[in-house]
Amino acid sequence: MDPVIVEQLGRDHPLAIHLNDFLTDLKNANASPQTLRAYRGDLLQFTAHHDGQVSDISAAPIRAFLADIGALSASTRKRKRAAVSSFCRWAVRQDRLDTNPMDKIDTIKVHKTLPRPAAAADVAKVLNSICSRRPRKDLPLDRLRDRVLFETIYVCGSRAAEACGLDIDDFDLRQDDEHVRIHGKGGTVRTVLLDDRGYVVLLKLYLTRASYRYGPAFRASINGSGGSLSYDAAHHRWENYCEAAGVEIDIHQLRHAHATELINAGVSIEAVRRRLGHASTETTQLYTLLNDDIADAEIRAARRRRDRR
Repeated sequence: MDPVIVEQLGRDHPLAIHLNDFLTDLKNANASPQTLRAYRGDLLQFTAHHDGQVSDISAAPIRAFLADIGALSASTRKRKRAAVSSFCRWAVRQDRLDTNPMDKIDTIKVHKTLPRPAAAADVAKVLNSICSRRPRKDLPLDRLRDRVLFETIYVCGSRAAEACGLDIDDFDLRQDDEHVRIHGKGGTVRTVLLDDRGYVVLLKLYLTRASYRYGPAFRASINGSGGSLSYDAAHHRWENYCEAAGVEIDIHQLRHAHATELINAGVSIEAVRRRLGHASTETTQLYTLLNDDIADAEIRAARRRRDRR
């Protein structure tokens, strides 16, 4: 049984075996580690409002749970509601719950906000504070790893967790046709062109120095005996580098910055969608609202045409 569930609830809790089976099925369905971790935490939090049998779950404890988290952001509350909803749907399919109480619970609306890209100059400042693209030969491997990891997020527009989970076999570094295979949400896989020559040179240098033949590309220990560097560890290290550089950039803003730069360069919405791994163009289109460079250029061109009349 899931050790976290056992530690939090104990094996004898009425919901323990059901939560364990649900999370196991999610894992077998290729849910991401981040989803599994979030749903586990959300459902353990829900058990504070229902400690009876799964067959007795009703709308009342769900409403109490949502009221208890009412001070959180709408997006966080929506995710927590989704965890309970997913569990209830699963319980109905498994004949452990007769009807889905979520049918009586209103959805939570989240107003879309514009992504906040970081300025390219600020990103470069942080990356260069880790090490240059021509690092010293005595640079510690973990520092070189960090530079390549965070630049991978930036130049590929990947999610931080996606980059942390890359394996050696995901990189195809054939000359002039370098690509990386990124494993995204819901078991999706996309292939991303590595078209930044300076980054490719740095990546090859890192892989040569690390001398990894297989397994995780970005490992948790300097000697390479550990597993993949976790998202939490990467996030913490990024925050430290930002603080040292005197720049405030959330790690997810690297992905936003990449997308915005592509849009500003005139790359099509569909091409950006595929590169970022968005399920639909609706999400990608948010970046067009940030496209000040193109908008300003169109306005200037219109004014020049007007002035020539």
